[in-house]
Amino acid sequence: MRKSLEALSIFGLALIFAMTWLAFNGPNPLPDLVPTHFDAAGNANAWGPPSTLWILPVVGIVLYLFVTVISLLPTGIRSSTRLTEEGRARLESLIHQMVAWIKLELVCLFLWIQWSLLQTVRQGSGKMSPVAVLLFLIAIFATLGLHSGSIIRATRMGRDA
Repeated sequence: MRKSLEALSIFGLALIFAMTWLAFNGPNPLPDLVPTHFDAAGNANAWGPPSTLWILPVVGIVLYLFVTVISLLPTGIRSSTRLTEEGRARLESLIHQMVAWIKLELVCLFLWIQWSLLQTVRQGSGKMSPVAVLLFLIAIFATLGLHSGSIIRATRMGRDA
């Protein structure tokens, strides 16, 4: 399951880069200014050159690689109780699964922001839905909460006798 989540995340990153590349090289040229920031209501309140569109894909890949490298490091799980090998393996699996989901959710968030930004540029509306960003953040924190609960339960169940 983790491998399929990783594949989806990589596919999402590729989509962000493809979307950005097409924005620069597609049939419809970008205007001289594009929105670079939106307020809480979703209105564009800062503008900059089209080259700023590369920020999201670059930040996305850096964040993805950073989290991937951290997840590959030995976990060094510490607990006030001794864990069985099976309990430790289950705990590591849950942690890797949580990290994979969070990476996928972050990539989807960046993909949506980039798509919305480009739609705003193309349609000239200057508005982005603030509800979608809130939903993505809720999903990320729900993933953290659900997996944290599973990790706590796995720690209790995986103790040495």
